Amino acid sequence: MKNSVLMAGATVPHHAYVGDSVLGRDVNLGAGTKVANLRHDDEAVHLTVKGERVSTGRRKFGVVLGDGAKTGIETSLNAGVTLSSGATTEPGETVTRDR
Repeated sequence: MKNSVLMAGATVPHHAYVGDSVLGRDVNLGAGTKVANLRHDDEAVHLTVKGERVSTGRRKFGVVLGDGAKTGIETSLNAGVTLSSGATTEPGETVTRDR
């Protein structure tokens, strides 16, 4: 965990990395979940706000996970991804788009 906000009941288990992110209530990350939080091309991370992709103005920004979102083990989440409330991922999945 680094520079992140976790709401009540959110859990980040062993072998996981979460940086520069916001996790809603009761988010449950599967073991080994990794959050990308840095763009190596020096561009700003984009995030969806009210249905529109906007620049965060930051090269480092992780993810936003809605209340109750859950990831399978060994999931990778790309910088700027948003998982809506209750969204899930499959084990070993790489998520590059919002859901």
